[in-house]
Amino acid sequence: MARASLFSGICSVVVTAEPDRTLGATPKRCMGSIGDSNSSLYRGSQMAIAAFFLGLAVGIGFWLCQQFWMRQQLRQWLGGLPIDSFGSYTPIMSRLRRAIAWMKQERQELEAQLETGRQLLQVAPIGYLQVDEENQLLWCNSQAQEILQMKWEPSSPRLLLKFVRSYELDQLIDNTRQQQKAQVREWVFHPACQNGSEMGKTRSLTLRGYSWPLADGQVGVFLENRQPLVTLAQNRDRWMNDLAHELKTPLTSISLVAEALQGRLEPPWSQRVERLSGETNRLIKLVHDWLELTHLEVDPADKLVNTSVDICALLQSVWQTLEPLARQKQLNFEYSGPAQVSIEADESKLYRVFLNILDNSIRYSSPQGTIQALIATELFLDRRSPSPRNQEQEMVQIDMIDAGSGFSPSDLPYIFDRLYRGDPARARQPLDRTSSPGKPYSTSSGSGLGLAIAQQIIVAHGGTIKASNHPQTGGAWLQLQLPRDRGALDPGS
Repeated sequence: MARASLFSGICSVVVTAEPDRTLGATPKRCMGSIGDSNSSLYRGSQMAIAAFFLGLAVGIGFWLCQQFWMRQQLRQWLGGLPIDSFGSYTPIMSRLRRAIAWMKQERQELEAQLETGRQLLQVAPIGYLQVDEENQLLWCNSQAQEILQMKWEPSSPRLLLKFVRSYELDQLIDNTRQQQKAQVREWVFHPACQNGSEMGKTRSLTLRGYSWPLADGQVGVFLENRQPLVTLAQNRDRWMNDLAHELKTPLTSISLVAEALQGRLEPPWSQRVERLSGETNRLIKLVHDWLELTHLEVDPADKLVNTSVDICALLQSVWQTLEPLARQKQLNFEYSGPAQVSIEADESKLYRVFLNILDNSIRYSSPQGTIQALIATELFLDRRSPSPRNQEQEMVQIDMIDAGSGFSPSDLPYIFDRLYRGDPARARQPLDRTSSPGKPYSTSSGSGLGLAIAQQIIVAHGGTIKASNHPQTGGAWLQLQLPRDRGALDPGS
């Protein structure tokens, strides 16, 4: 019906517009125009339908890609929880809500654990502080505030330098952050005075810091106040020094009386007086060693008379002094190294060092053994020197190896402590100088100060000494290193 009405309308318009034309030609022309219009409308409708379905397909494709991407993101956010491939948003959002609730719970638990840790650190007997990558103080406990004498409030982070000024503490933190490993350092801390009236009340503290690298460049430092231990050791040493001074005079008097009575008494009293004289001399030597060690600890480099000393000749001289003691156990001395090595040192002090070491070697070596001494020179880098030219320093290394059973592993950390006696099993055949030639030596052991004195003398010369057991012979192995003056180099060595 629509097409018929459209056709009648078109025909009427054509007849009205062209009345002069014949009726036979008009219907043909109208029919052709109507056919062309219908085909154009058909093709247009097909293209519109095709465009619609194409846009719908593209939209669906984009929607599917977006859904796939969202699901992948949700899988990552939810920690790999399974999501239904054909599910709607409701299970996904419910899982997301459950995951958010779980994360909130985990955060609350972590915050509770963190608070518990902080409470434990608050009551800890040592101080603790934590800084970030820019050395801003993030947190510290009350002990750290008391040790460093500072006031800190848990507000916005501020530089550690604003609270406490300690070069050693800053160096400890920087070294820990750079090397990414634990560090230990001990130093004397001098608190800052706010006004002059408090200067007399402020006391320096001996601190020991233990640092540990944390994430994101942060560093945690435990602080131990060692001043009570230092004060206790100083009081003990002062008491022992006073006691040694008081014992020195009466012991000397007893020794003189014993020597005067030796030629006037008959056996067995003469033998008893001889034994009394030997024990008195041993006590006098112990007092003398203690006073000498105390003097070396107070000022190690005081009264050192440095001259050119031939280490090889000095070592041979000490062995000749002790050779009568070594002959009783049929011990041999073997030297390996240059014929001459000269250094700048105090000859009398080094003589005492070698005397103490070789005396211990003879005392604890097995009969018919060999005591070895090895000397070598090596170049070491001295990183403490500010000038690159002076970083290379030539050192003389002296290795002393006895023929005994070596140090006990439990004794090694305390070998150089004063008055320390090692494992009794190591003292196989101890010697006593008071015995006359041809008589067996008594079982009196050393004073426990020989190696402590040797260490202080080596330190006073700028060297080092360490003890261990030789990996091949198993005997006690002492390694000494002394700086050698380049001007004293021997061309033949």
